[in-house]
Amino acid sequence: MPHGDVLMIIDEGGRVTEWRRHAEELFGWSAEEAVGQSVATLMRDVDTTDWRRDAFSDVPPVLVKPELCGSSVVWRVCAVTEAVSQPEDVAVLKALFTQSPVGLHVFDDQLRVVRMNTATRGLRDTPVGDLLGKRFTEVYELDDLEEQLAVAQRVLESGEPVLNRLVRGVEAPGVHRRRIYSVSLFRLEGGDGTVLGLLASAVDVTERENAQRRLALLDAVRARVGRRLDVLAVCRELVDAVVPAFTGIAVVEVIEGVVRGEEPPLVPVPQDVPLRRTAFRGRISAYPVGDVRPLPSGTPYSGVLSDLRPRLVPIDEDSSWLAADPARANSIRQSEAHSLITAPLVLRGHALGVVSFYRHQQEDPFEEEDLQLASDVCAHAALCIDNARRYNRERTIAATLQRRLLPQQPDTPSSVEVCQLHLPGPEGGGAWFDAIALPGARTALVVGEVAGRGITAAVTMGQLRTSLHSLAPLDLGPDELLARLNDTAVRLAAERAALPPGDPLHREPLTAGCVIAIYDPVALTCTIARAGLPEPVALFPDGTSDTLRVAPGPFLAGTGNAPFPATTVGLPEGATLEMATSSIADKVLAGPLRPLLDNAGARSLPDLRDAIADALRRCRPTDEALLLLARIKALPADQVLTLALPADPEAAPIARAAARHQLEAWGVDEEAAFTNELIVSELVGNAVRYGAPPLQLRLIFDRMLTSEVSDSATSVPQVKHARTIDETGRGLFIIATLADQWGARYGDQGKTVWAQQPTGVPPSGAVPRDLRQSVP
Repeated sequence: MPHGDVLMIIDEGGRVTEWRRHAEELFGWSAEEAVGQSVATLMRDVDTTDWRRDAFSDVPPVLVKPELCGSSVVWRVCAVTEAVSQPEDVAVLKALFTQSPVGLHVFDDQLRVVRMNTATRGLRDTPVGDLLGKRFTEVYELDDLEEQLAVAQRVLESGEPVLNRLVRGVEAPGVHRRRIYSVSLFRLEGGDGTVLGLLASAVDVTERENAQRRLALLDAVRARVGRRLDVLAVCRELVDAVVPAFTGIAVVEVIEGVVRGEEPPLVPVPQDVPLRRTAFRGRISAYPVGDVRPLPSGTPYSGVLSDLRPRLVPIDEDSSWLAADPARANSIRQSEAHSLITAPLVLRGHALGVVSFYRHQQEDPFEEEDLQLASDVCAHAALCIDNARRYNRERTIAATLQRRLLPQQPDTPSSVEVCQLHLPGPEGGGAWFDAIALPGARTALVVGEVAGRGITAAVTMGQLRTSLHSLAPLDLGPDELLARLNDTAVRLAAERAALPPGDPLHREPLTAGCVIAIYDPVALTCTIARAGLPEPVALFPDGTSDTLRVAPGPFLAGTGNAPFPATTVGLPEGATLEMATSSIADKVLAGPLRPLLDNAGARSLPDLRDAIADALRRCRPTDEALLLLARIKALPADQVLTLALPADPEAAPIARAAARHQLEAWGVDEEAAFTNELIVSELVGNAVRYGAPPLQLRLIFDRMLTSEVSDSATSVPQVKHARTIDETGRGLFIIATLADQWGARYGDQGKTVWAQQPTGVPPSGAVPRDLRQSVP
């Protein structure tokens, strides 16, 4: 506002109430002479004084400005500076107050309205003339009115302007729709520094702020929703992202089949399809989270699933659709909800569920522009839910496949007590274990792990485990087993590499680890070889524990012909062998599980396993974990017969007699004893004819009766099919016919040929009568 030095202040009656120094200089009257006098009288006297006429001609233009003082009006007379009094400046001021779209508010030093421009009339329905003279707090309906008053007071006192402050105001009384203004406050000062009041400019930025808010909300939803591949978690992320930024209440209901991982149905969705309330945030929920029920027919919610169109629905007492679901209607009334948007969760024409947004109490009602925002939010959420659904389905398939591929009822040899702990990973995996019975009451203990997750890792694990079971009957050492298993892994890796480049499996290398320990209960030794996995740990009966120093071997499929050194260690009866995958081994050896190994020999294996499982869950493992515990026992000495044999034809009768006598002592039935005599005779005969001294017979009586003949030759025994006229060549053929299994294994000092048979039930291959008669 144009102004200069204040000359005088005149009351409503035209009498001077204040006479400033500049007025004295211009008109010659002192303050004592002028105050209380009529301004007309003073000016008339000036006109008749000749010697004052020249001085009066120098009087600058003045501005007479009315101001409210209590309930009366006073007139402030100011000398207008030359710069401000230019015609263009007056034109600028006139344009600002009559044509500018920016609202201008002029307040006096008591924050009373002095003047408003034309644009200000849009702020309220009240005429501007009715607002003049009223205080700040009487004129405006703003959020945090006391705070806004304090800000204006600070500007008035400090002179420091406030720029572009966002202020919320109500458009009209009783309407829940607020306008947003960008307000700037400036202090008005006279030429002598007198504080005259405030100038406030206000620009309606409601549409701009709403647009920015919608964009910010959509960005927040895209950043926060879908971080976890879990349907329920995605729904919780959605309601957390939109409340209170977009709505006061949000409800997410997903078709129950989608939550379970099934394919979403096509539209229109049948009315009886149940939906699960997966997430809620707000005041009062009609149904608890987790409740499963169909949507009520004849409502906006069910309509969304019929045509996949979002709906903006005002809520009032006359809304007839509320009667279709009394519980939902009651929660809406108690929450004081007045505006609803219900939008579909849809992807590629398939319905996944419904999201309901409610605004309540003093929140602004939804607008048509909010429909598109709700649709965009739900489109992103639907994509994340479908990703989670597909992931859950694949995870379920992988976990089921892995469960079926693992041993359902592992072998339980009499010489080893086995207990396993398997904590599946979030996506399934390729860890496995085995306890495979071997000839001579021995047991192969296996722990393996295929790198990766999901179905691919589970399938590869099944292939390697099947291969290992096929190799086990060959009675190979653990180093040989790993070498053969590595050949299988190399072939599988080559098959992956040969896949088309577009196949995801083509880019996923095959890496697997395995540790194999073969326990001999007669010698109380354990022969171990490992490929990539950590060293086993031995828990001794006296409460101590130690890591078994087993030479490392490379991961399977890592190199084509790498050796896997085997290490043989002696273990006392009652010791427990602990074998684990990489994710748990470090915790067992040096981490929080190490104290659990103290005095482990005095605890039962199930108790020890449960204690380790509890500790692992507290550590919150993120990967699959597998642990195998095997407590060893010695085979009683009276269940083993060891006999040195001469390297001549007398060896066979000696062996038969010893076997007959020992089997009688063990209580083996006559049929099985006769079969064993024939097997022993043929084994010894082959060793005498083709082997090299020394010769030894060993019988082991366990769940199976094992006959072993050892010699120092390294020649490979082979089954021959002799012709009718041949006198020899039928020995191993007879053994293969009579025995349940047979084979040969090699050691440092030669080989051992063995055969197994049931102890009380005749083998499936019955002994021909003529063969029985030919046995000496």
